[in-house]
This record gives sequence, structure tokens and C-alpha cells, in this order.
Amino acid sequence: MGAGRPVLMLHGLFSNAQMNWIKFGHAQKLVDAGCEVIMPDLRAHGDSAAPQEPESYPDDVLAKDVIAVVEALGLTDFDLVGFSLGARTAARAVIGGLRPRKLVLSGMGLEGLSGWNNRAAFFIDAIDRFDDIKRGDPAFMTVAFMKTMKVDLVAGRLLLQSVADTRPDELAALTMPTMVLCGDQDNDNGSATRLAETLPDAHYVEIPGTHMGSVTEGALGDALVEFLGA
Repeated sequence: MGAGRPVLMLHGLFSNAQMNWIKFGHAQKLVDAGCEVIMPDLRAHGDSAAPQEPESYPDDVLAKDVIAVVEALGLTDFDLVGFSLGARTAARAVIGGLRPRKLVLSGMGLEGLSGWNNRAAFFIDAIDRFDDIKRGDPAFMTVAFMKTMKVDLVAGRLLLQSVADTRPDELAALTMPTMVLCGDQDNDNGSATRLAETLPDAHYVEIPGTHMGSVTEGALGDALVEFLGA
């Protein structure tokens, strides 16, 4: 979408580009601000393939996919935005050598990067108990969202096991100007303020909303335009 400086946008877990970036107008705001918006569906999500073979999910596969997309498109001067799993993937891609001009980590806190294994265990458990989870269970909303998004459970489980944890010292690689953007009621991935304080060149921006709710807020798109247009 659009023309101008490319902005590569990575959606959240079990979601897709349509849900996170298009439906609530964030991508259009960036287009209107003069950006070219590139919004791939991650492996095992949306319109992308969801293979069920373990060999299709090597360690850090999503970060490797993002690097491959950047190389295939010949992007050299671009910005990188991620929400939740997309933020984690963006960080891993930068650690893997990607060098965007600016970086946005949305819906993400320090513990969501450095303590991913614990977070992944929650989602794997939700998949394993998928048919038995009832209202009132901590995983009820997660399972409801997976049903809405028609998630391939086999592929989703394999993908979760492939996502690498991030050591705190690895975050030193995120040297570019970074906005940590998070809902004021979003603690799903730990402390966003601590993440901003840990990164070499980052600042924290708060918008309204819970983890899922913040994506529906127009303030998210406004914050992206303000930061990436500067």
C-alpha cells in the first residue's frame, strides 16, 4: 500500500495483517503520511502457508523469514514495526543483522523478550487443552481468538516452539531509534517501560487499551505516524 519510505509491519500471534494493521486504519494513516506499507502474514498465520512438518519450523524461523523478505524486496532504507509476536520477531530480526532506520516494538515488555519460554508455555498449553477450555479459564479468550482466526493448531504449536528466547545482553544490538508503544492496561508481555529503559536509544509511548484492545485504538496509528514521520 502506498508509496514512499517503506514500513515493514509485523502482526501479532494468531492474528494477521488485516486484523492488526488494516481493519482499524493504522496502515492507511501511514499511507496518507507518505509511506509505503508492507504487511506480510507471518508463517502459519493468515494467508501464509501453515505447514505441519517440524522441519518447516527451525529455530528463529520468523526472524529468518523477515530477513528473507527484506532481501527479496531489496529494502535498504526502511522502518520496522511489530506488535506482540511481531515485535518479538522484529527484535530477533535486528539481532540477526537487520538494520531498519527506526524500530517500533508495540505490545511488548522486557519480560516478553527475555522470558519468552514462559509465555510460549501458556499458548502451547492452550492449544493442548483447546477443546476442554471453558469460560473462566485464563486461556479462554486466547482459545476464542484462535477459533475466530481459524488457527491451524498443529502449525501453531510447532511455530511457538521455534521462537527463540532473547538474552538481555542481545538487546544491545537494537541501536536504532526505537519507540516502545504499549496500552496503559497491557502487561501481557511484561514491563514496556523497563524495555524502553533497557534499549540503547528508545522511548516509551503509552496509548489506551489492554493488549488486544490497544490495536483497536486510533492512537496506535497516530503514534506510528508521529514517530516514523519525524
